Amino acid sequence: MILSDVLGAAVLDAEGKRLGVVSDLRFVLEGGPDALLAAPRLVGVLVSPRTASSFLGYERQGISQPWPVAQILSWRHRGSFLVLWDDLAGLGPDSVRLRKGYTAYEPSLRA
Repeated sequence: MILSDVLGAAVLDAEGKRLGVVSDLRFVLEGGPDALLAAPRLVGVLVSPRTASSFLGYERQGISQPWPVAQILSWRHRGSFLVLWDDLAGLGPDSVRLRKGYTAYEPSLRA
């Protein structure tokens, strides 16, 4: 599966209730560089209840300029949350299913 296929997929809880859509994926780089780059690892998915559009990096702490853009994106993505990889029960091109008892983190969480 190509990860870009997951962007915009519906996010469902364990009972099948729609929570929103995948608006972004969160990765971390582990270890030192292997050949040219460090190895990426998928940490989780960002879920937006309203839109599949990107945060453009404004979910990160401390980014607030230019002010109009930050305000619009903050409003547009209100209610968004990060779900870590361990809380995903299934991942497919049409939907992402969360396990029962998943934890919703602030989108700015640095894993």
